[in-house]
Amino acid sequence: MRKTFSILIAVLTVSFSNAQESIKEKEIKSRVDEVTVYLDGAQITRKKKVQLQPGTHLLKFTDLSPFIRSKSVQIKAMGDVTVLSVNHHQNFVDKLEKSDALVDLEGKLELVKKELLKEKAYLEVISEEIDFLKENKNIGGKNQAVDVGNLQSATNYYGQKMTELKMAEIERKEKIEKINWEKQDIEDQINNLSSSKIFAKGEVHVKIESKMSTSPNLELTYLVDNASWYPSYDIRAKNVNEPIKVVYKANVRQDTKIDWQDVKLKFSSANPSVSGVAPQLKTYFLDYYSSPPRYDKAINEVSGHVYADSDRLPLPGTSVIVKGTTIGTSTDFDGFFSLSVPNESSILEFSFVGFETKSVPVNSAVQNIYLEESANALEEVVVMGYSSGNDSRVSSKLRGKASGVSMQELEVNESEEIPLLQVENQTSVDFAIDQPYTVNSDNQSFSVDMVRYDLPADYQYYSVPKIQNEAFLLASITDWQKYHLLEGEANIFFENTFVGKTILDTRYASDTLEISLGIDKNVQVKRERTSDFSSKKFVGTKKEELREYRISVRNNKAERINMLVLDQVPVSRMDEIKVELLEKSKAKINDNSGEISWSLDLDPSEEIDLDLKYSVKYPKNRNLVIE
Repeated sequence: MRKTFSILIAVLTVSFSNAQESIKEKEIKSRVDEVTVYLDGAQITRKKKVQLQPGTHLLKFTDLSPFIRSKSVQIKAMGDVTVLSVNHHQNFVDKLEKSDALVDLEGKLELVKKELLKEKAYLEVISEEIDFLKENKNIGGKNQAVDVGNLQSATNYYGQKMTELKMAEIERKEKIEKINWEKQDIEDQINNLSSSKIFAKGEVHVKIESKMSTSPNLELTYLVDNASWYPSYDIRAKNVNEPIKVVYKANVRQDTKIDWQDVKLKFSSANPSVSGVAPQLKTYFLDYYSSPPRYDKAINEVSGHVYADSDRLPLPGTSVIVKGTTIGTSTDFDGFFSLSVPNESSILEFSFVGFETKSVPVNSAVQNIYLEESANALEEVVVMGYSSGNDSRVSSKLRGKASGVSMQELEVNESEEIPLLQVENQTSVDFAIDQPYTVNSDNQSFSVDMVRYDLPADYQYYSVPKIQNEAFLLASITDWQKYHLLEGEANIFFENTFVGKTILDTRYASDTLEISLGIDKNVQVKRERTSDFSSKKFVGTKKEELREYRISVRNNKAERINMLVLDQVPVSRMDEIKVELLEKSKAKINDNSGEISWSLDLDPSEEIDLDLKYSVKYPKNRNLVIE
C-alpha cells in the first residue's frame, strides 16, 4: 500500500513538473500608450511586441493600476497566435512603488517627528527641574534659624535658576509649535499627493498559444476607476456685433496610482460670485385662498469644503459633479469648492479615491461635506477569450479550463482604425488631442484646451423686472448640435471684462441654444407700482381691484440694442373671477399663461416707459389675494 502511494506521488509530481515546464512564463513590462477618459473612469491601452517560441506561454502584464474593472480587460493579438485566457489579479506581495516626491516627503515627516519627540523630552526635563526647585525652595528646618547670608544666596540662586528654566521652557514650547506647523504642512502635502493607503499592484495574466516562433503585437485594454473629466468653457463676447468665442476645455483628474506619461489623450462624452443664470416666470393662476407665485432667489452657486469624516482633514482633489450632468469641479488644496448649478433642483455628487461617494441635494448656498472611508475589496477576476479572425478553436481550448467561468468569445478586426480627431459615435462624442500629454496620478485637476469655436450668435437683452431689476444679455446660437457641447460651467467675458459665471445647459435646448452672458449694468430696468391706479371698489355684487405698474428701460450703452421685457397678469380658472387687461403698451400676451412680452429697440441714451394695467372682478363676499 505504501509502495503504491509512493508511486502515485511520484507520478503526480512528474506530471505537475511536466505541466509547469510546458507553460513558459514571461513578465511583460509595458507603458500606457493611449487613454480615453470618460465622465467617470478611463480606458487604458498598452501596446507591446513580444517574442514567442512555439508552445503555450503565460504572459504577466505587471505594475498596473489597482483599480482595474476586471470585466473590462481585453487583449488583442496581431499575429499567428491564439489567446487562451485572460485573468486579472491583484499582487498583494509587491506593493505599488511610491513616487520619489512622496518618499521624500515621508522621510522629512519622520525626521520632523523625531525632532518633535526630542523637544518634548527636553520640555519634560525642564518641567521636572522646575517642580524639583519649587519643592526644595525652603532652606533650614522648622526649628532651625536661617542665616541672613544663606537666605540671600539661596534667594539669588532660586531666582536665577527659575528664570533660566522658565526662559528655556518658553523657548522649547515655541520650537515645538514651529515643528508642529512644519509637520502639518508636510502631512498636507502628503495627503495632497496620495492617500496613505498602500494599494496592491494590478496584474493581467494572458495565456497564449503559438504554433511557431513569432513576434506578435499585443494590445491590452481595460477600464480603471478614479479618473474622470468634466467640461468647462471660457465664453468671450467682444460686443453684440461679433461672433462669440468659445474655448472648450476638459478638466481631467486621475488617481489610478499610475502616471500617464506622454500619452495620446482622448475625452469621451459617454457617460466671482455673480450668477449669470437668467430667471424665468411661473404662470400666475388666480383663485380663492391662493397666493401669487413666489420667486425665491434660486441657488445658482454652491460652495463649501470637503473633509475626511474620520480625522476632519480637508480632501483636495475631490470630484464634485451635478448628478446626471457633466457640470463639475474639484476641490482645491484646502478642500474648498465653488460650483454654479442650474435653476432646477440639483444633487451634488462627491467622490474621492478610498472614500464612499456621497450625494447631497442643493438646499443651501454653503455646504460642508464629510466623506467616509471605503473598504474596497479588489478581488474580482474575469476570464475572457479572444482570437484573430474566425478561429473557432478559442472556445474549445478554454472550455473546461477554468471551472465556474463562462466563456465569451470576441472576434477582433485587425483592420479597424481609431480616428485621431473629433469623432461622433452613436451615443457619444470623442475628442482626440493631437499633442501628447502627461497626467500624473496626483488627483489634481488638469485643464486641457480641446477646441476653440467662433460661433455666430444673435444677441438680445432680456429682463423680468418683476423678479429682478436687471438686464441679462442672451446670445442665441443656431445649429449648436454640430459643436457637440456638453453642459458645464462657463466663465463669461464681455467687452474684455470678466462678468461672472453661468451654466451652459444643453439638456433642454431645442434648435437654438441660449447662453446667458450675465448682467449688463449699462442697461437699466426699473419696475414700480403706480399707487394712484391701484385701488379697490365695489360695483353691485362684485368687488373690483385695479393694479398698474410702470416699467422703465434705459439704454446707457453707445450702441443700439434689442431687448425683451417680460411681465404677467393673473389667469383666472373660475367664471366668477374676471381678469381684464386695461393697458399693455402694445405688448404681446399669452392668454394661457398670462405672460406679457415687449420686444424693444433702444437707441443709445434712449429711455422707454411701459405701462401694465389690469382689473380683477370677483364676488364681494369672497376674499382674493392679488399682487
